[in-house]
This record gives sequence, C-alpha cells and structure tokens, in this order.
Amino acid sequence: MGRRRAAREARREARREARTSTDVAALLLRVTIGPMMMTHGLNKVFGPGGIEGTTRWFDGLGFKPAGVHARMAATTEIGTGALLTLGAMTPMAAAGVVGVMTSAAATDHKGKGFFIFKGGWEYVAVVGAVATAIAALGPGRISVDGLRGRPHGSFFRALLAAGLGVPAAQGVLRTRQEPEAAAG
Repeated sequence: MGRRRAAREARREARREARTSTDVAALLLRVTIGPMMMTHGLNKVFGPGGIEGTTRWFDGLGFKPAGVHARMAATTEIGTGALLTLGAMTPMAAAGVVGVMTSAAATDHKGKGFFIFKGGWEYVAVVGAVATAIAALGPGRISVDGLRGRPHGSFFRALLAAGLGVPAAQGVLRTRQEPEAAAG
C-alpha cells in the first residue's frame, strides 16, 4: 500500500511541475511577442514619419483608404500585443496577430524570398506561428485568463486563432489594389 501511495504522490508532483513549466513557457512567449507587437503598432503611430508616414507606406502597398488601414494595423498591433502580454482573451488576440502577419506576408514581404534581411517572410511566419502556439498552449495560470479559470489552450483554440486570423487578413487584402510596378 505504501508504494502505491508514493507512486501516486510522485505522479501528482510531476503533474504540478509540468503545469508550472507550461505556465512559465506561456508567460515567456507572451511577454516576448506581446510587447514586440505593441512596439510595432506604436512605431506606426509615433515612429519616424508618424501615422502620416505609415499612411504613405500603406498607400504604396495598395491599401485603400490607406489612412484607415494604417490606423487599423496600428490599433490591432497595439491591442493584440497588450492582450497577449496580459494573457487576456488569448485566442482572439492570437487571431489578431495571425491576421496582421498574414497581411504583412502577402504585401510587404511578398516576392522577397524567405530571409528577413532581404525583406522576406521568415519573421512574420515565426510571429504568426508563435501566436498560434500560444493559443494552443494557452496563456497559463500567470495571466488574466488564468485568473478567470481559463489557463489552458487547445487544438481548437489554435484552429480558432488561425481560422479567424487568416480569413480576416484575406478580407482586408481584398480591399487592396495591387500597386503598379515602378516604371524602369
């Protein structure tokens, strides 16, 4: 009887340690991607050229009306970054990140290959994948969602993040007019 009890206690302790590791991993992912997204959004508003510069950039990418799209992208990046950092509404925040990264891959990074140092899509793919992984993993117990009794992710929540983010990006991209090639 003593061995069974000891084995049961050992299993419980292993589960507790696994939960703690998962919570720490989720926290590290969230506090890496969340502030990074917020910084990108804030840069669109307050960086060199401000929102006017971002509007000109978006106009060059074919987004019409460019000002609306620039503000929408900045707001989405700031909002989803804050939510991910806090671990609040995690699947929806992840969906927003997936949407922004899908739009970026299909516009600014399109046709530039894989490597980010050549303007390629590797960075946006990693950020989108990490957001989806956060939805799958869950925000962990060290989060607003965790305090509300929703610390766990799931395959369904990962599908939700991708399944809402990608179509949302496609909807935004449908409003875009392909920019004309520069006359050589």
